[in-house]
Amino acid sequence: MNIFGIGLPEMIVIMAIALLIFGPKKLPEIGRSIGKTIRSFQEASKEFESEFKREAEQIEQVASSPAQLPSTEVIGKKE
Repeated sequence: MNIFGIGLPEMIVIMAIALLIFGPKKLPEIGRSIGKTIRSFQEASKEFESEFKREAEQIEQVASSPAQLPSTEVIGKKE
């Protein structure tokens, strides 16, 4: 088990220290708030990624379509 580069023995030590510092009553509340923060960060990351992809597709469509000038703006047209 390897989460964020931290193995099981290190995780146990961190949990023991957190239990000593915050106590058993405060620890579940802290875990919930950390979970909510991580979840909101993941949602924001997914939203950013989808917006980035959408913009990239629009730019790609504009770049691949030929430029069209209206007939009144043709250069070199003599009347």
